[in-house]
Amino acid sequence: MKRMIRRPTHPGHIIKEDYLLPLSLTIKDMAEKLGISRKTLSKIINERGAVTSDMALRLARAFDTTPDFWLNLQKNYDLWQAGTASKEWRKVKPFPPQMLHPGV
Repeated sequence: MKRMIRRPTHPGHIIKEDYLLPLSLTIKDMAEKLGISRKTLSKIINERGAVTSDMALRLARAFDTTPDFWLNLQKNYDLWQAGTASKEWRKVKPFPPQMLHPGV
């Protein structure tokens, strides 16, 4: 399994740097446009909250992107966090290939 060395960018950082600041919007204004609470958006922008499937749909519609773009940013960030926060997952032993692919 190939590991990413650099910490992936949190989607909240993208929202802030690529949309909120250039559009001169407040968190309150953007939250209203997205139909969510200011607190929810603030948590995402400050990297204390995650982009959910519902949020990805909202962001994609608002910014003419795709939901996959937002979910992939979140997935990459989450996997990196999980992989660096704990080493317990490294103790898992892989199944032998013959068990996974019988008859090969």
